[in-house]
Amino acid sequence: MELLEILQTLNACHGPAGDERGVAEAIRRLAQPCVDSCATDAMGSLICHKKGSGAKILFAAHMDTVGLVVTHIDEKGFLRFGKLGGVRPHSLLHTPVRFANGVRGLVALDGGAREKELTLDDLYLDIGASDEKQAGELVQVGDTAVFDAPVTARGDRIISPFLDNRISCAVLLLAMERLSACENDLYFVFTAQEELGLRGARTAAWSIDPEWGIAVDVTGTDDVPGARHSASCALGGGAGIKVMDASVIAHPRVVERLTRLAGEKDIPVQRDVMRAGGTDAGAIHVARGGVPAGGISVPCRYIHTPVEMVDRRDVQACVDLICAFAQARMAEPQE
Repeated sequence: MELLEILQTLNACHGPAGDERGVAEAIRRLAQPCVDSCATDAMGSLICHKKGSGAKILFAAHMDTVGLVVTHIDEKGFLRFGKLGGVRPHSLLHTPVRFANGVRGLVALDGGAREKELTLDDLYLDIGASDEKQAGELVQVGDTAVFDAPVTARGDRIISPFLDNRISCAVLLLAMERLSACENDLYFVFTAQEELGLRGARTAAWSIDPEWGIAVDVTGTDDVPGARHSASCALGGGAGIKVMDASVIAHPRVVERLTRLAGEKDIPVQRDVMRAGGTDAGAIHVARGGVPAGGISVPCRYIHTPVEMVDRRDVQACVDLICAFAQARMAEPQE
């Protein structure tokens, strides 16, 4: 599998939080040759199992993205909308969007609004309809839209919508392809509704009951002009080893093991601390009686916008670190 081809395949799917069916099916087709079984749970998370006699390890990457949901169609055919996940008004203005049925449009600003004080109430979707009747024939209240932008690359940098968190789905797929023989019992879970509160990871972790948990997700960066040091990673600095974010304090044994493996395998890594935001590790670590959990993070600029950016070298480092952790001999977590 090739990284850009995976991203293009996944990004072509309609997969906002709560409607991940299309992307789940695309991932299933790519994953099946690499694992023993694939199943979808009641929440819509895709669980891929590679059987082994060793420790039970859960790797989770959420496949949903932020999105928009239509709440009203006015008499002139313009659409008002709400948000699915952490969507910021200033990141939406003039953004092209698409619906699951192929209808396209863009986000526009109400003429009476002031950009400096922008809220979602000041924005609307224009799908080119002439009136309410025509708009209603194209979309309905409750329909969802996602960003409509291409995947592009320049050198090691990739710019694309949905890198949060399709890039980590690609990372898991690339790792699965490499792990032809492994003693540990591996679960690769592509979770649903992470953007709405880590919902898919919560149910998947409960049913799998893993001994170890690793959330694979993007993390914010501290390498742009005017950065306020709310995150610690930089593009090109290597895989982020999660220390903490607003959802989890990574288990010290997980942090230590990932750090040691990176040193042994000469994998470039950096410590990942975020003041805000969270990952599926926040749900995994409190499942049942608790799970030693942490994270492997892809540094990403401009998260939750149509033009997120990552570095191929960091992506490769994350693949390498996942493979190292998956293949390691794992002592019992409580020891």
